[in-house]
Amino acid sequence: MDRMSTQYECLKSPDQYAEAFGIVPPDALLGKEAWPRQPGFFIRKTLEAEAGLELAEGQFGLVPTWVKSASDAKLRSTKLAVTRYETMSTATATREIWLKGQRCIIPMQAFFEDDWRSRKAVPTRIARVDGQPMGVAGLWESWAKDGEEITSFTLLTVNANSHALMNRYGQNSNEKRMPAILNEGAYGAWLSAPIDKAREFMRAYPAHLLLANPVQKK
Repeated sequence: MDRMSTQYECLKSPDQYAEAFGIVPPDALLGKEAWPRQPGFFIRKTLEAEAGLELAEGQFGLVPTWVKSASDAKLRSTKLAVTRYETMSTATATREIWLKGQRCIIPMQAFFEDDWRSRKAVPTRIARVDGQPMGVAGLWESWAKDGEEITSFTLLTVNANSHALMNRYGQNSNEKRMPAILNEGAYGAWLSAPIDKAREFMRAYPAHLLLANPVQKK
């Protein structure tokens, strides 16, 4: 399991899905924040013949096809909410979906990390400086057994040890990680690029384009 925080803030209005990602917006929002085992939206290539993008709903936290039961799926999913991009093509849980090109984009307004510089965990909200939604690279899967179906997704992360902002977060002895935030112009390309080109999208997002603020306790 990646040690990165696994909580993110969803988009605030259905219209943002259309404006930021050029897709048909959802009829209703799912919740303000997403945690592992909870439902969330993700964007993928349409499963029908015509090429295009669609908004899908799934559980945040991957359920591999070899999981034997829905209850086992729930247990495993928390460990597979976040995946290191370096191991996505070799790990048992993600190798097949990587090879099949089941890539997705996870829309979010912000994500949360703990700042440990004071030796206490200070929850911090990290968003784009311009306030626009972020599209984070991910992988999705569809699990079915005994009449039950679970669509799920995992968020991909990249190394952030030398990142000017993200190297502040996480505990000191651990490798620093951050979500694989895609550039706006790369959304369609990430979903449709040949497998040998897809890794090129796995880069740390520039620090000067991100803003970090401690979460105000109510």
